[in-house]
Amino acid sequence: MQSTRKLWRWLAIMFFASFAVLGWLGREIYLAAPPIPQRVATSDGRTLFTAEQIQRGQQAWLLAGGQQMGTVWGHGSYIAPDWSADWLHREALTLRDAWAKRDYHGSFDTLPADAQGALAARLKEALRTNTYNPATGTLTVSTDRAAAIAAVAEHYSGLFGNDPTLDELRKQYAMMPASLTSAEDLKALPAFFFWSAWAASTNRPGETHLSYTSNWPHEPLVDNVPTTANGMWSIASIIGLIACIAGMVWYHVSQHEEGDPSPPKSDPLFDLKPTPSMRATKKYFYVVIALMLLQISMGVITAHYAVEGRSFFGLPLASILPFVASRTIHTQLAVLWIATAWLATGLYIAPALSGHEPRHQRLGVNALFGALVFVVVGSLLCGWVGTLEKLGFHYAFWLGNQGLAYTSMGRVWQILLFIGLMFWLLLMARGLWPALKRPSESRGLIAMVFVAATCIGLFYATSLAWGERTHYSMIEYWRWWLVHLWVEGFFEVFATAVIALIFSRLGLIRATTANTAIVLETIVFLFGGILGTLHHLYFTGTPTAVIAFGAMFSALEVVPLALIGFEGWRNYQRSKAAPWVASYRWTILCFVAVGFWNTVGAGLLGFTINPPISLYYVQGLNLTPAHGHAALFGVYGMLGIGLTLFCLRGLAPKGHWPDEWLKPMFWLLNIGLGMMVFMSLLPSGIYQAWASVEHGLWYARSPAIVHSSLMQTLVWLRVPGDIVFTLGVLCLAAFAVRLLSPAATRRSLSSVTERIT
Repeated sequence: MQSTRKLWRWLAIMFFASFAVLGWLGREIYLAAPPIPQRVATSDGRTLFTAEQIQRGQQAWLLAGGQQMGTVWGHGSYIAPDWSADWLHREALTLRDAWAKRDYHGSFDTLPADAQGALAARLKEALRTNTYNPATGTLTVSTDRAAAIAAVAEHYSGLFGNDPTLDELRKQYAMMPASLTSAEDLKALPAFFFWSAWAASTNRPGETHLSYTSNWPHEPLVDNVPTTANGMWSIASIIGLIACIAGMVWYHVSQHEEGDPSPPKSDPLFDLKPTPSMRATKKYFYVVIALMLLQISMGVITAHYAVEGRSFFGLPLASILPFVASRTIHTQLAVLWIATAWLATGLYIAPALSGHEPRHQRLGVNALFGALVFVVVGSLLCGWVGTLEKLGFHYAFWLGNQGLAYTSMGRVWQILLFIGLMFWLLLMARGLWPALKRPSESRGLIAMVFVAATCIGLFYATSLAWGERTHYSMIEYWRWWLVHLWVEGFFEVFATAVIALIFSRLGLIRATTANTAIVLETIVFLFGGILGTLHHLYFTGTPTAVIAFGAMFSALEVVPLALIGFEGWRNYQRSKAAPWVASYRWTILCFVAVGFWNTVGAGLLGFTINPPISLYYVQGLNLTPAHGHAALFGVYGMLGIGLTLFCLRGLAPKGHWPDEWLKPMFWLLNIGLGMMVFMSLLPSGIYQAWASVEHGLWYARSPAIVHSSLMQTLVWLRVPGDIVFTLGVLCLAAFAVRLLSPAATRRSLSSVTERIT
């Protein structure tokens, strides 16, 4: 700790300065967010929508599925449209065609070029001019535009209602009839969609050709194209990335890092006797595997709905498990099983590091397990029932499905989970405190584990930051604090520190070197990672400063990945350091896979979409899940599996480690993930990106593209990868089952030995 004190100071300065900037920009987002008019009225004084209807429309959309059923401003799921882009295109076409029929007595497509040009210019002027009066709170539209708004509103009321003429379109969107049953909700929903499209196309006050969403989505009809700042900050971010990578490589070469120490002659952890609380963590890891299997099954069903809409190989499965429910469970479990693996690892290593078993620690671990199971099962069941029974927004917000991707569980479950995390932090503190007080070479690593655990516990409170009537821009701001900072930030710091501790305890790296390296790596990672959160918020009604900060700092997130390949190679060499290391081989290779997918999934695929000019065209398209699958499972999932194997290795009876299942598990998981990403998700994302650049986002998300023969073929090409990947998880499950029966394994090994002899 003494030798790294300066680095700890720099970490603290960087941490608090970054969050100060993030908080300041949150205030700017609050002040600059698109206003919600008190009323939307025609020029002759007739009221179309009220502020209450716009806010209720937001609630109605979240109740109907929200980000699990299409997107608004690009965030959500990808089978149904982006409703803001879809409304904007439909309204523009409806208004333009009405003018063509009235003024030229024909359809727009049959008019001469000069007439088409005049109408196109008139349309842009009508939709881009900001007619909101902040003094009166009134947004005024022409009577012609009011008629177009009414026609588009009728379409959405019928789509989310039960209009039989739109049933085929609902099927293409994987929607069920009567997504909303309340007449007031069906009337309010179009108000929210109109407002989101208005904010995306009208100019900000005092600005020329700059909408509240920085001209997103791409829509040529209203001249929504990337801003100059978008392109300039994209160029600056790439230059900054190259410069920082060069600086990091130079620094790494100049340090003349010491080689690894000579490994011990035997396993230093062989004689480690698990304490009662350590043994109590075993059931956590079996729950992790069960949740993985459930998540995969939900993922297969969800992906198949992209082909059949409401059926699963002809079975009308959506009547009991609609797309909204299956996708919610799939995405929620992705976070929950990974988090469970890491939390259980923390509970396992705390007594192992300190050599101290706090009083009643086992009781605490068991109580936390029961609470965790209760929250997971309760939140999933209540969300599923609420979706099927349409129990209303208040039920959905407090107990059911909030309609927000990755943070969908009801508020009651979020509160209970936060309490559970505070209890986990208490258990971690009790277990680690003796080691934190005792001077040792590893104290810096242990301190980093504890700091990361503290942030994991405390920062989940951001899930409680929005309410039922919070502005949508602010919901997105706080949601990404949770999804990006909690999952992609502090959990990664926690896991990296735990990995360093594992290698140092095994004698494969020097603890003194790891102490310095882990603090330095955390500084580099969080320097880009904290403010890199803003790259999710470019087009969510935020000021242009968000693009500047988000572009530069999200590019810096890639910098530490430049040396990941080197670190992966070092880890691979460590797996062959001594004969006894073979028993940790697949744990270490999981960490090697983390390095590979960090480079490919988080680095290459992540930076493909992160620059503003890129994200402008591809936000809400399949390039995002290509990055998401490769990064979430490839990095965090493989980390979770590696940590699970390490802990189970310490909990297994001596001499009982049936790892013949781990080799196929490792290769099937990684090959299957690669097939899924590179045979299906990435090609479909590239195809959609072409459509978005050429015609606009509305077209890239339309049934003409999503249900084209090429896209349907690419969806089917997920099947081979899904099968290979699922077999990998089944191998992990088979290994876990074998681990429970040492007697059967001994008999099997004995019979094999007899046949050989």
